[in-house]
Parts: sequence; C-alpha cells; structure tokens
Amino acid sequence: MTSSVAERNSVSQKVIGLIGGMSWESSAEYYRIINERVRDRLGGLHSARCLMWSFDFAEVEALQHAGRWEDATALMIDAARRLERGGADFVVICTNTMHRMADQVQAAIGLPLLHIADPTAERIRAAGLRRVGLLGTAFTMEQDFYKGRLVQKHGLEVLVPGDADRATVHRVIYDELVQGRIDEASREAYRGVIARLVERGAEAVILGCTEIMLLVRSEDSPVPLYDTTAIHAEAAVELALSNI
Repeated sequence: MTSSVAERNSVSQKVIGLIGGMSWESSAEYYRIINERVRDRLGGLHSARCLMWSFDFAEVEALQHAGRWEDATALMIDAARRLERGGADFVVICTNTMHRMADQVQAAIGLPLLHIADPTAERIRAAGLRRVGLLGTAFTMEQDFYKGRLVQKHGLEVLVPGDADRATVHRVIYDELVQGRIDEASREAYRGVIARLVERGAEAVILGCTEIMLLVRSEDSPVPLYDTTAIHAEAAVELALSNI
C-alpha cells in the first residue's frame, strides 16, 4: 500500500465511539475484534480510529439491580455526549442490557447509534432462521426492550429459558463472568440451558450478553450460536470503513 493510499484510508475511517466498562472484560474483546478486523481489511499497520468511555461497572450494576433505570439512562447519555464531543462519528454501546435505554441515548445525541440487536438479527435472517433462543441477563431475557426489537423489527420468534434456567444464566453472568471467572460447572449448566431451548424448537441461540462468549463456544451447542459481541464489533468496523 502506498503512503498516499494509507493516508487516505486513515482519514476515511469513521471514528467509533465505544461506551464500555460493562464489563471491561467484554469491552476488551470489542477493542480486540475491532482492531483485528480493521487490520484484516486494510492490511499493514492499520488499526481502528476509536474512542472509549469506560464506566466503573460497580456503579452501573448497583443502579441496574436497584431498578434505578432513569439514573442509569442519565449516565449513558452523559457517556454518549462525551464521545460526541470527543469526535466520534457513531456510538456503540458495548453491552446488550444497557440497550434498554438505546432510544433515549439516540435521541440525546446527533450521531447514529449502532444497535446491537440489528446486525445480530440480520445474520440470523440471512441464514434462513426464524425461531431463536435468547440468553442474557434477567433484564434482557425478561424485559421487552430487546426481545421486542427482534420480534417487531426483524420478525423473529424469540424463546427464553424457564424461570430456574434464567436465574442460573443471570447469576453466572454477574457472579462469575463480569468478574473474569470461568467455571467448567457453569459451562455445563449453560449447555443444559441451551439444550432445553433446542428441545422447545430453537433453531439458533443468541448469546445476548457480551460476557457469555467468554464461557460458551460453538461446541457447547447443537445449533448455531450468535455471539453478539463479535457481530456488533464487526458491524462497527463495516460502518467505520463504509467510505473506503
């Protein structure tokens, strides 16, 4: 690549604004995947032009479990505005759960927000699948902000685990994965949850929490797994490089 082409590619990259730290383990995966994909696309020493606002997750988690969603929304809007002032061209929320306030964040800024559910659903539909299982935090599995978008915007049928399985999935996320703990017994428990979703007719399973990919791999499921972390990060790269 000549220097003039390299300079043009660098200038043409959109700046990705990442709202991270929820948790930092999955945010690190976003950063890794985004930079690897940019290098794959542009070659040489290229990496992504990006900004990240990273939360102290303890603060966010306390608001989540206290049901203080308005306060959590205010934090998210503040983070997005910081990225906007910093020069981001679009915003990526590096977590599924906090897409609960994606519409409010989008309304508060003048930048596009790349919603995590959209590229995930697009890949599922492109594969000819319609009935999917959804794993995530209790907030994601039980509230309508995520399931509703998959159903109403993308025409998917969404299955969530039963009560006991939802409790297990949620507990492992907060007690283990966001703290960097990977437990083989928890992997086996997730295999059981996935198997029960498949028994109910799930043709694929969405890993709808950005930490689950740290625990579960394709060999743990008899049906395709859709890792929202990788899909979202790759979609961010596609948008960032769309002018090149």
